[in-house]
Amino acid sequence: MRLPRKHSMTNRAQFQRARNDGRAKAGRFVVLSTLEDPSLPHLMVAVITTRRVGKAHDRNLLRRRIRAMIQRHGHLLTDPLRFLVTIPRPGSATASFAELEADWLKQASRLGLLKRPDALPAPPVAPLINP
Repeated sequence: MRLPRKHSMTNRAQFQRARNDGRAKAGRFVVLSTLEDPSLPHLMVAVITTRRVGKAHDRNLLRRRIRAMIQRHGHLLTDPLRFLVTIPRPGSATASFAELEADWLKQASRLGLLKRPDALPAPPVAPLINP
């Protein structure tokens, strides 16, 4: 399943606005920037990869991994009407998916983007014995 195209930021002004006017946190592998905007119809996502991160195949792999993380954890965002910019840092190409995901989640929680675990609905519990 892909992240829908309508959720992608394509305008440089949107990137700049999120980076300049929003809040950002830097971790070991990613820099996460966000800006709330009630006029947005839905979450707008951008992944910016520079040549400092690595060769083209490394940058493509990082983009795929970050989009997968956003798909996986997007439902945990407190306010979906925002710009969300993720910038992988040099050295992130050698990180495993789990390390990258843990760092992304840590920065998202530091920015206050994730719902509290006690506010989430309990996962369904499967019966131990099938009747």
